[in-house]
Amino acid sequence: MSASPARRALAEGVGTAALVTVVVGSGIQATELSRDVGVQLLANSLATVFGLGVLIVLLGPVSGAHFNPVVTLAAWVSGRASGEGPTGRDVVAYVPAQIVGAVGGAVLADAMFAEPLVKWSTYDRFAGHLWLGEIVATAGLVLLIFGLTRAGRAQSAPVAVASYIGAAYWFTSSTSFANPAVTVGRAFTDTFAGIAPASVAPFVVAQLAGAVVGLGLVVAMFGRPAPAETGVPAPHGVAESVAPAAP
Repeated sequence: MSASPARRALAEGVGTAALVTVVVGSGIQATELSRDVGVQLLANSLATVFGLGVLIVLLGPVSGAHFNPVVTLAAWVSGRASGEGPTGRDVVAYVPAQIVGAVGGAVLADAMFAEPLVKWSTYDRFAGHLWLGEIVATAGLVLLIFGLTRAGRAQSAPVAVASYIGAAYWFTSSTSFANPAVTVGRAFTDTFAGIAPASVAPFVVAQLAGAVVGLGLVVAMFGRPAPAETGVPAPHGVAESVAPAAP
């Protein structure tokens, strides 16, 4: 389907809000039901996997279901050579929508569990090994998304991306934020899934670095996309050019 720019931006905002609601809400619920940190993380990761998969299936046909500024920027950079992917106008619309949606999702989750609507997180995540974890998580995410597209298997993205994020919760030291918008949103909640505001900027820098590494790996393994043929219009819909993303 071909959605208008306003509808695509709305889908990105609503989708990112829903994703953060799932992440934060399941984290709050997990801490209320169990005192075991391992059980809390398991509940949080499972809810994120299922929620993300559903959102990709639902909103992928509208906007491509990026829900992630890193993926939007990577799709724009990657698509410039082939003439496909989001336009600069899409990027300008998507990224603010994703960030606003992420903050709204955190506030909504807090409201549902009678937490303060806005309370800065005190969960400090300021350490080099965590930044390395974010580089690894984001590089893997970008490699997966664009690798699937180059391999002609973009239809597998809902299951593959959700599964990767679920696994990365456990194999990365940072529990795989891998998403600048989600990182910003999670600073607004002082709960299990939160991140202290002072820890946000290094995480975002690590995520951007991970995206560069991921795109480099895509080129190294799959080659560069073929340039668009002169006079042949490329598909405008983001969903046709890049598989969806994650938290």
